[in-house]
Amino acid sequence: MTVGPAEAGGLRERKKRRTRDTLARAALELFTTKGFDETTVDEIAEAAEVSQRTFFRYYASKLEVAFAVQEITELHFVDALRARPPEEPPFEAMRQAVATAWDTIAVAIGDVVPLQLHMRMYLVVESTPSLLAVHIRRSLATEETIGRIIAEREGVDIDEDPRVRVAVAAFGGAMRVAGRLWSEGDDHSAEAIRDLTSRYMDHLVPSLAGPWRS
Repeated sequence: MTVGPAEAGGLRERKKRRTRDTLARAALELFTTKGFDETTVDEIAEAAEVSQRTFFRYYASKLEVAFAVQEITELHFVDALRARPPEEPPFEAMRQAVATAWDTIAVAIGDVVPLQLHMRMYLVVESTPSLLAVHIRRSLATEETIGRIIAEREGVDIDEDPRVRVAVAAFGGAMRVAGRLWSEGDDHSAEAIRDLTSRYMDHLVPSLAGPWRS
């Protein structure tokens, strides 16, 4: 049976995807057992049973591979936000998008790593200064993307209407607080961070707009 050019191209792409995913999974396993700083590219390549040269065909550095799965989760949330009904107010749309993303995150990343490995890597990021700095920068970049989605939904100019970036900054701040408290707690399950995030989202608007004294 002869394989046509299109089918051959599809097979090559699937093989590349498998190699990329295998490298990401091997890297996260090493980062979560040895530590990010203590792991070398050679060790990742060896664990994935490929050469160092092959590693660099897929990732520019071990820093890039450290955030490969997080990039998937960020895009997953952004897609969930874009799918929210247009009549939802900004905070409600963001809050529901977070809930939806957490409900389906295992499926979104399942072809690359198990959910528990992703959660363990989150803890490594929170406890490694060099990774945490990158994580914060990435979060700010994601907030800008979210802001532009919200601005488009509401029909406003993000550079002229300060409400957009203020609202998204408050949302992002609540997310970071929830993530930090989750990492410092004893329950590191996906359900725990989802519930903690929902709790902080529930208090976000009342904390900003309502009186605090009873």
